[in-house]
Amino acid sequence: MSKGYGVSEILVPDGSEYVGKTISDIDLSAKDLNVLTLYRGNKVIPNPKAERLLEPGDKLLCFGKLESMRGMVPARTQRRRRPKIMDLPDTEVTNPDSNGNDGND
Repeated sequence: MSKGYGVSEILVPDGSEYVGKTISDIDLSAKDLNVLTLYRGNKVIPNPKAERLLEPGDKLLCFGKLESMRGMVPARTQRRRRPKIMDLPDTEVTNPDSNGNDGND
């Protein structure tokens, strides 16, 4: 595979600019992207036609330039979701050994 190209899944959320447009309206070929599969609810549509209308909740499995795919994702969802780092409580750790040993045998 060439550098900068890959496969990615793009979600079409409710309220997206792509809802109600066809795949050809989005002009993915100009962005050097190919739609491999369209996931809609329980349906899997391989190699969808360019005239297919996109609906909220659709997922597009695409191959092409990764940079172009990143540009299709809204900035709000592009941010990395990092967990909050919390300090562990300062408690003494003991080994529950039934022999009364401290576990250092």
